[in-house]
Amino acid sequence: MKKRLIYCAVALMVAGLCMKAAPSLAYDDPKQVTIKGEVIDQPCFEGKNGARGEGHKSCALACAKRGSQMAIIDDAKTVYSITGDYAANKNEKLVPFVAEMVEVTGTVTEKDGKKWIAATSIKKVETK
Repeated sequence: MKKRLIYCAVALMVAGLCMKAAPSLAYDDPKQVTIKGEVIDQPCFEGKNGARGEGHKSCALACAKRGSQMAIIDDAKTVYSITGDYAANKNEKLVPFVAEMVEVTGTVTEKDGKKWIAATSIKKVETK
């Protein structure tokens, strides 16, 4: 009987530790940030050796209008998949920004090594 009580106590302690750690494993805390970079067609970028820029604009536009996952890539080559209102209705609000340098403000989250930005505003920026 004592062994059962000890096993139960140990099991409860382990379960408690797991529950305490679980929230930190799911998502990083969301952060409001502003990112400068290029709006890209993420499947083409990942599947066609980094396809982007003016030479890929017509393909990226077609993909965006079909509802492909769009993203922004910054100077550090970090890719943020765009979610939220700007990605709604087959990227309707993103189409004017495809293959353009922009400044995106939104909430960034990370899960399974991928970054996501729920964009709240996007504006074109001048390139040098």
